[in-house]
Amino acid sequence: MTGMTYHYRKTQERMMATTSTTPAMFGQKAPDFALPATDGTIYGIGDLRGVRGLVVVFICNHCPYVIGITKRLVQDAATLQEMGFGFVAISANDAEAYPEDSFENMKLFAERHRFNFPYLYDADQSVARAYGAVCTPDFFGYDAHLGLQYQGRIDGFGRNPRPDAAASELVNAMRHVARTGQGPKGQLPSMGCSIKWRAT
Repeated sequence: MTGMTYHYRKTQERMMATTSTTPAMFGQKAPDFALPATDGTIYGIGDLRGVRGLVVVFICNHCPYVIGITKRLVQDAATLQEMGFGFVAISANDAEAYPEDSFENMKLFAERHRFNFPYLYDADQSVARAYGAVCTPDFFGYDAHLGLQYQGRIDGFGRNPRPDAAASELVNAMRHVARTGQGPKGQLPSMGCSIKWRAT
């Protein structure tokens, strides 16, 4: 890939943000999977869920929207884990077309940003399709019975830093799930780069 092509692709990504979709039905069960993580472990839903539920987020290494939230992603994951939720990130991007998102680069990305949660690789993209993920980041919040209760954004600050006094919409939503068993009303979609699907 030439430097000019790479620059053009990055510019196009910044101009063409994608938003997550509205869930077909809240309460639908989290699809199970068995995926390799950057720590060398194969994880399934049973390994990741917490007593309160589970948050699944689809990310990738090169997306500027993901890079912009990595610090608060780690912070919010720690808060949610303390609340009793499991937390996991999955990358499903086509690493052949986007080598920055290779499994080896995922390991470096997780180390550099000090991920406190498993980072999994969905090489054939079947898990992303099963969840209905469309962008990076794309958040799915599940209750204690692994029913979908939240599909929204981490907060309203996008790629910009979140002020210290500002709330995390993701954390507040999952706190509501822990308290009531249901997600909050008026959920706002996440926004980011589209998942890079393999050509068919």
